[in-house]
Amino acid sequence: MTLVQLSDGQLDALKEISNIGMGHAATALSQLIGQTVHLRVPRITIAEIAEMPDLVGGPEEVVVGITMQIFGDARGTILLIFPRESVQQLLVRLVGQKPKGLMFDELSASALKELGNILASAYLSALGGLLHMTLFPSIPLLAYDMAGAVVDNVLIELSQEGDLALMVETEFHGQSPSDEVIRGHFMILPDPRTLDVLLEAGRCGHGG
Repeated sequence: MTLVQLSDGQLDALKEISNIGMGHAATALSQLIGQTVHLRVPRITIAEIAEMPDLVGGPEEVVVGITMQIFGDARGTILLIFPRESVQQLLVRLVGQKPKGLMFDELSASALKELGNILASAYLSALGGLLHMTLFPSIPLLAYDMAGAVVDNVLIELSQEGDLALMVETEFHGQSPSDEVIRGHFMILPDPRTLDVLLEAGRCGHGG
């Protein structure tokens, strides 16, 4: 079975798991920065990895990409992509300042990696908890480049073409309704065995 063959019910179940995972991540992030952070998942879609740059503004759009491998009882890759404006807003929340110019200092880079680690760990913990499996992310790798280059690097690492990814749209916002919503894209690129794990999660999520 492939990602294309996921039913609406399975996608709904994965959205539910994603919301649980992001809820855990929001708690961890709130503790990290000492402010309430809410995370929600408005949409989950299946998309070709090669189409990802178009979904974040085009191949030449400058983005931050955070890549992690999935280890434990299943394997795959997690890719987080944030548009430049979202990253600047995130860094104001995380470290109290916007990056100067186009480069990140060590503090900003460290904060973004920690953000990636928190999101991936919380998501994998929620998924693993449902399945009674151990899933955890590798050390995050940070890239600041055009979206096309970030995605190309992931494709080269995977050494496969035409791969599909599960894309979990993620929205961050603070306690105040007037806070600007920060959007990012959380992508899970499963290997074939991990896809079976995701489908199993879909069945568990619906009590079947």
